[in-house]
Amino acid sequence: MSIRFFAILSLFTITLFSQQKKLEFFQTDWGRQISWDAFCEKTKASGYDGLETWFPSDEKGQSELKAALEKYELKVGFLNGTNKSLPFAESLKAYTAHFKTLIAWKPAYINCHTGNDFYTFEQNKAFIDAANKMAKAYNIPIYHETHRGRFSYNLPDTKNYIEAIPELKMTLDISHWMVVHESLLSGQDQELAEVLERSYHIHARVGHAEGPQVNDPEAPEWKKAVNRHMDIWEKVIRQKWETQDVYTITTEFGPADYMPTLPYTQVPVADQWKANVYMMKVLKDRLQVE
Repeated sequence: MSIRFFAILSLFTITLFSQQKKLEFFQTDWGRQISWDAFCEKTKASGYDGLETWFPSDEKGQSELKAALEKYELKVGFLNGTNKSLPFAESLKAYTAHFKTLIAWKPAYINCHTGNDFYTFEQNKAFIDAANKMAKAYNIPIYHETHRGRFSYNLPDTKNYIEAIPELKMTLDISHWMVVHESLLSGQDQELAEVLERSYHIHARVGHAEGPQVNDPEAPEWKKAVNRHMDIWEKVIRQKWETQDVYTITTEFGPADYMPTLPYTQVPVADQWKANVYMMKVLKDRLQVE
């Protein structure tokens, strides 16, 4: 067969692969100040597949969220978290029980702020084990976010949990580790490898050596930080695309005061929504998906 035939075949294979693989984007409702209906309408119009939120605490909010999700045909990813203000046993009980409430809504996934950086290894493991049991019993994805203040607040400690718990699945929010380790983790790719293999969801926010969120990801002074995050995210996504067709991402730039503000007025220095939509766009462009 001719070289030209194989070239055409290779091009066809690459095209077919790209058509089969998808990214699903979820918008954070962090800082939301409008109704659920207005928020979901804006989310859908911006090109998102769903939204990520904490479960509304009141029945009115719950019914409004459900109606808006159905109206705009959006998926939902819920957050669950360890209440660090409660004693360990009470917190574990509440954390475990809340899963049933969330699972009843059939979310796309549940992302957890798990444990406490002051808990022992075994105490944190109890929260992870409880989540894993629920994931298995109800056949639903449950992930544990790399997050300051939790069991996963830094890279070395997180690796200990990954090595001890084969079922542990992570949400990668690498922006937290950039500030914890005061670097863009350059030269740490080998140390990161196990974590990236276990990362089944991404929080796409860009951090830097002195903070968990750059003021504006479009600003040229943050190009190095943005590119470093993009390199890591692409590696994770392409690894997972080898065994699954869809990978989920939440764009998670936060509002003031997580977003830097001007002194005295507390006016945000950039637009949170614009930053999140920008992250979705550059990831789609980078991974060549619609």
